Amino acid sequence: MLFCPKCGSILKPKTDKGKKVLYCSCGYTNKEVEGAEIKEVVSKQEKEVEVVSEEQDDAVLPLTSEVCPKCKHKKAHFWLAQMRGGDEPETKFLKCERCRHTWRDQS
Repeated sequence: MLFCPKCGSILKPKTDKGKKVLYCSCGYTNKEVEGAEIKEVVSKQEKEVEVVSEEQDDAVLPLTSEVCPKCKHKKAHFWLAQMRGGDEPETKFLKCERCRHTWRDQS
């Protein structure tokens, strides 16, 4: 990587009259360098998100009085998760104490 001797910015390649040169935004041009190029490598990191874990220990989750839509049991464990932006409210998830059916609170 080469830098401009006038201002210290990175020199960029361009073609001037069929010849590759390095130039700077301040106006400096280096005509002595051949084969200069800019390469950029972008790596994407996959992020694994787990909303509901099957191995989650329900004993540590608090109980609330909610009716299960599947078996009509009146007790469910619940937890909160931030699913959207920070300015949006959290999503409340519920898991039936008896049949372990999981659903979101729609209120």
